[in-house]
Amino acid sequence: MNELLRRYGMPLTALFSVLTAFWLLILVILPYIYLFEESFRPYLPVTEVGGPNDTYSLNNYLAAFKQPSDWKLWLPLAWQPLIMPVQAPIHVQVFVHTILFSSLTTVLAFVLTYPIAYYLAKIANPKNVPVLFLLLLVPMWVSEILRAFAWFIILALKGPVNYGLIGLGVIADPIRWMTGYNSVILGLIYVYLLFMLLPVYNAVQSLDTNQIEAAEDLGSPWWRTHWRVILPHAKPGIASGSVTVFMLAAGSILVPTLLASTNSRWFTEVIYQWMFESQDWNTGSAYAFMLMILCTVFVSVVMRLFKVKLSDIAK
Repeated sequence: MNELLRRYGMPLTALFSVLTAFWLLILVILPYIYLFEESFRPYLPVTEVGGPNDTYSLNNYLAAFKQPSDWKLWLPLAWQPLIMPVQAPIHVQVFVHTILFSSLTTVLAFVLTYPIAYYLAKIANPKNVPVLFLLLLVPMWVSEILRAFAWFIILALKGPVNYGLIGLGVIADPIRWMTGYNSVILGLIYVYLLFMLLPVYNAVQSLDTNQIEAAEDLGSPWWRTHWRVILPHAKPGIASGSVTVFMLAAGSILVPTLLASTNSRWFTEVIYQWMFESQDWNTGSAYAFMLMILCTVFVSVVMRLFKVKLSDIAK
């Protein structure tokens, strides 16, 4: 606060404080409090709101554990689901699939972006880096829904991918690419790739090149240099990008809605159906808070397993 006062003076500092407080209180805290309170109340007609039936309970949260069925666990990039020999509620299955494939999306996004980030940070000519970044940022100028819909056209049964493969003689008949969660994972990686690339690039760029050269001079092979020198230094960027991509993927609604098949669902689609199709905002609020809390717990557990601190992400 003292730094703001010194730099901008009292009027601008007061304006910044008021706008920040307005954003936090009116646009974030109060809506969350309202939804949290509604998540414990039953879905009732307007005439019964505030009546004897309008009581607090956990019924909206317990609704996720109803409707048990055979567990159809989709394997990554597999054509057919693996039928698990257990009974589990449908919405629990959807939530597990969402967490599983959001994690897979995060891992694949890192595998794809790490070589690009290292090339931009340590190999590419510094004069060419702005142009390369511009080429990477061009897709971000288009809205998320249009980028997802572009992949819907590309992966369609009569889309350019199938026509191209048939023309090259690779396949004889069109392939249904949008089966299971394959197209959803591809769309999520494409949409959120830069959220992994930029933090990893910033972390790798801050590494002194002399450390890499010293490791090479001591006879370290390239893979050991990355494993023992570059990756440990880039851990804050990797952690930041991974948390961002995972949370965005788990909370995405446009990409799963456009690219999912009839036998694959995303947990946000369930929340959307409760709120906007069933008009049951109470149960939808309960599901939304379950997604937020369980994703936060999952991220915290993974951070603890990989010995990543919150301060690393905040760097």
